[in-house]
Amino acid sequence: MGATAEPFPSFSWRSTLSGSTAILLSLALAKLLIHLATNALGGYGIFRDELYYLACADHLDLGYVDQPPLSIYLLAVSRLVFGDSLFAIRLIPAVAGAAVVFLTGLMARELGGGRVAQVLAALCAVACPILLGICSVYSMNGIDFLFWSLAAYLTIRLLKTEDPRYWLGLGLVLGLGALNKIGILWYAAGLTAGFGLTRFRTWFLTRWPYVAGALLVLVFSPFILWNISHDFAHLEFIRNATAGKYSGLSALTFLAGQFFIHNPVIAPLWFAGLLFLLFSSHAKLFRTLGVAYLVVLAILLINQHSKGEYLSPAYPVLFAAGATLFERFTQQRAWRWLRPVYAGLLLISGSALAPFALPMLPVEQYIRYTEKLGLSPDSPEGKTLEQLPQFYADMHGWPEKVAAVAAAFHRLTPEEQVRCAVFADNYGRCGALDYYGRHYGLPKSIGKHNNYWIWGPREYTGDLVLILGGELQDKQEHFAQVEIVGSVSSPYCMPYENNLKIFLCRGLRTPLHELWKSMKHYD
Repeated sequence: MGATAEPFPSFSWRSTLSGSTAILLSLALAKLLIHLATNALGGYGIFRDELYYLACADHLDLGYVDQPPLSIYLLAVSRLVFGDSLFAIRLIPAVAGAAVVFLTGLMARELGGGRVAQVLAALCAVACPILLGICSVYSMNGIDFLFWSLAAYLTIRLLKTEDPRYWLGLGLVLGLGALNKIGILWYAAGLTAGFGLTRFRTWFLTRWPYVAGALLVLVFSPFILWNISHDFAHLEFIRNATAGKYSGLSALTFLAGQFFIHNPVIAPLWFAGLLFLLFSSHAKLFRTLGVAYLVVLAILLINQHSKGEYLSPAYPVLFAAGATLFERFTQQRAWRWLRPVYAGLLLISGSALAPFALPMLPVEQYIRYTEKLGLSPDSPEGKTLEQLPQFYADMHGWPEKVAAVAAAFHRLTPEEQVRCAVFADNYGRCGALDYYGRHYGLPKSIGKHNNYWIWGPREYTGDLVLILGGELQDKQEHFAQVEIVGSVSSPYCMPYENNLKIFLCRGLRTPLHELWKSMKHYD
């Protein structure tokens, strides 16, 4: 292998910014501006998981219960440079989403598509609701999209050029991707199968795939070592989540999600793209990518409780393939009218679906919008909902909760404040107490959920504890004295986060450090 190798492509601004590339950059910039404008408006507030990510960024480590460390380190660097306003927190996912749009167009070019295919592929990425939603909040997921797209692009270049140096890039990207979110390992498995089941299996007679694999493991090794030293906490987290909050999901809901969360108007295009990669003689060179998609699909179906969005990062290359086929199909004059019509449908459908992915409408207006469409809010975790879907409801109520806790805390004497722990059951409440609580002079919170359990009870004894949420009876079982000192409500938050009581508890019956061992909640 490698006899026909080409050097890595060299770029000049004159060639790069000409023609279709300039259009791709414009579409990527348009997506970036959509997110920046939404962020500047403030959305509905900081998302539950964002509060937890910020807390993790205050505790840098080689791993966390529910995620590898890369996204946390990126957030920590971003906070140093840009601060931690809502706008600043969401800058990285916005940039990542824009990069995916550009890469999707580039993949169409590498697959043999002309300007029409490249622009259409990029438009699909812009009009894809799940990509809009995932890149509207900070998490590992928007970055995950970028790593999958980079891996697909490098694979296309490797298949075209047979330049072994692309194996190094692929190993590095997959390693960094795994250090961000382990789901990309499914894609690594799919690509391995794709190479093995096509004529490119001869690569396995060379050292390059194994060098790439070793590079992947080396880059990913910090999270492996962290798990070894923490009783494989991430595996326990996955088991608990699958058996608990995701137990209501099924293979049917997973498959249905592939058509809805990626925009139904795009579905015919990406499905045609998959068939194009698998069966067309024109795409025979790229069959590896079609096989990779099917392998990831099979892995997620076997799990039986996978969220539909887990497969989403595999779609940009299908957008590119489908757009390339569409361009070929509409080359004849009789069919060219389909090009502007389909592009228009993408823009219209993307605009119509955008309010479900971006917090761009005022709450009351959003509720009226969904009612007119006859749609009801949904929760991927099977939780009870009221007027807003879980994605939006989890952006409401946090400042009010912290303000109520702070009011109770500051009614304590200075002596009591020094020894008073502030406790909450889940990482959303704990993260809110840590983020908003600094403005009220609250101490860092403690909790039993995921990494908050690992961070422990600090130096607190349990003699005096302010607890946000829960039931009175539970507190009375563990403390000698329990008093309700406040309550807080928010009309748009998740129902289980609404109408919370604040308890002042004294005299823990069991020493806190001893009780802590039995409180672990990985989910």
